Amino acid sequence: MAYSVQVDADKCTGDGECVDICPVSVYELQEGKSLPVNADECLGCESCVEVCPTGAITVEEA
Repeated sequence: MAYSVQVDADKCTGDGECVDICPVSVYELQEGKSLPVNADECLGCESCVEVCPTGAITVEEA
């Protein structure tokens, strides 16, 4: 199953929690913001959604 991963750059504070918790390295910090650089690897576990303090991440079935 494929997932769509999006990060709202306006809400992202770049704390890196999503980078640290993602089991398949979907995210990288670039210019102080999290970017889903490997979104096609997303397992849909939503761990990133749970740890994001600002609610900047959305994971949906594609």
